[in-house]
Amino acid sequence: GHEIACVFSQPPRPAGRGKKLTPTAVHAFADSQGLEVRTPKSLKKAPEQEAFAALNLDAAVVVAYGLILPQAVLDAPRLGCLNMHASILPRWRGAAPIQRAIMAGDTETGVDAMLMDAGLDTGPVLASRRTPISTEDTAGSVHDRLMDLAAELAPFALAGLADGSLTPEAQPEEGITYAHKLGPADQKVDWNRPAREVDCQIRGLSPFPGAWCEWLPPGSTSPVRLKLLDSRRSGCETSAPAGMILDDNLLVACGDGGAVRLTRLQKPGGKPLDADMFLNGQPIPPDTMLF
Repeated sequence: GHEIACVFSQPPRPAGRGKKLTPTAVHAFADSQGLEVRTPKSLKKAPEQEAFAALNLDAAVVVAYGLILPQAVLDAPRLGCLNMHASILPRWRGAAPIQRAIMAGDTETGVDAMLMDAGLDTGPVLASRRTPISTEDTAGSVHDRLMDLAAELAPFALAGLADGSLTPEAQPEEGITYAHKLGPADQKVDWNRPAREVDCQIRGLSPFPGAWCEWLPPGSTSPVRLKLLDSRRSGCETSAPAGMILDDNLLVACGDGGAVRLTRLQKPGGKPLDADMFLNGQPIPPDTMLF
């Protein structure tokens, strides 16, 4: 085992209807285990860096922390800072590796235990674990598998770093891609794109932040935004216009003559529902256009 000297987490933030300050899940769990928790807003200033160095750490493990670690912090632990990064580096360096891998149609991803340096996910890799990405995976399902793999990999990598049985290997110079932070432009579905790309976009953005399109209910003058949370690419071919619903079960035409079936979605103010439950309350007939 390893002795945990301290846990660093993002500061508590307002949440819920009452906007009560709420600690992160990591913070809450560490508290429940009697561990010291620190929540600095930044590690850029000397007092925070000195306090970190005073812990006299052998190593630090970093997982989706969300703050930049200055060089003084990276240099403080005797063996360095070990980042558990959710991709097979150097593919998908950056902020959203799980979502970007699915959106790109990748068939495999993983977790790399990487020694951090000053670059963006550029450090040498100690050890890795891999998992396939299926055509039914969402960002949520892949995240959960990678979380389990990271929990197994972290103590293994720490032990190998400490006893020298694992040698850090520089990342390849070929195959570098960047998982840029997700923004609003990533979310709106363009039905003119090929069915494969639309399907990967929907699954890659589920459950958060969610892909979306709009639909005009019969008799309404205001479009409704539909959050699309799961889909399956159909093998059917169609000459229907992109965005047209082709049957009673939300099969939607795409720009390449293929189609995508929506299997889980959500209306504003409603709960996420599987398509059959959604349609029980709100049928959307064939020939309806999504846009």
